[in-house]
Amino acid sequence: MGRSMNMLMILGTLLALLGVVGLAIPVFTTHQMTDVAKVGDLKVQTQENTSHTVPPLVAGSALILGIVLIGGGFYRRS
Repeated sequence: MGRSMNMLMILGTLLALLGVVGLAIPVFTTHQMTDVAKVGDLKVQTQENTSHTVPPLVAGSALILGIVLIGGGFYRRS
């Protein structure tokens, strides 16, 4: 029984941290190198940048759910 409470609190902490990071840094960019052409030893590449946005509703929901799970772990522990 104690192990499930510990896992509940760990999961809640991870969700809360992801929610805070999502609210603090809502936009992040990924980089991908792709080959355009290859002739013998000559290789032409291009770098593609893609921006991704984390919706505030998703980040806030993760934060709230994490806090609820942490509270549930403390409540069941006592």
